[in-house]
Amino acid sequence: MLAKKKKEYFKNLLAKRLSILLEEANRTVSIMTDQGESFPDPTDRASMESDRNFELRIRDRERRLIGKIKDALDRIEAGTFGICEECGEDISEQRLSARPVTTLCIECKKKQENEEKLKGL
Repeated sequence: MLAKKKKEYFKNLLAKRLSILLEEANRTVSIMTDQGESFPDPTDRASMESDRNFELRIRDRERRLIGKIKDALDRIEAGTFGICEECGEDISEQRLSARPVTTLCIECKKKQENEEKLKGL
């Protein structure tokens, strides 16, 4: 069970990360909607489209991370943060420091990855 001080630390860490990701998302939307650029050269247009697609893939990954951060913040409020969803044991502080959005202890995560590997996922 995490101490109150540690929970506050993770809550602040997650809230800060969430804020940064939301700012980035807003900046990207603003830039993409303001870009009224038209490139007569097909190579320039293709390059711009490639850059835009890359940016959108990054933002999609960040969108999923935002959901995981919000879930982690909800778990902090509910008192279940740091508890493995699979086995119910405490997740180590070391693992939470490395990946604060995790819901599985290292043993359950290894088991999950091995099962996925066997299924070919």
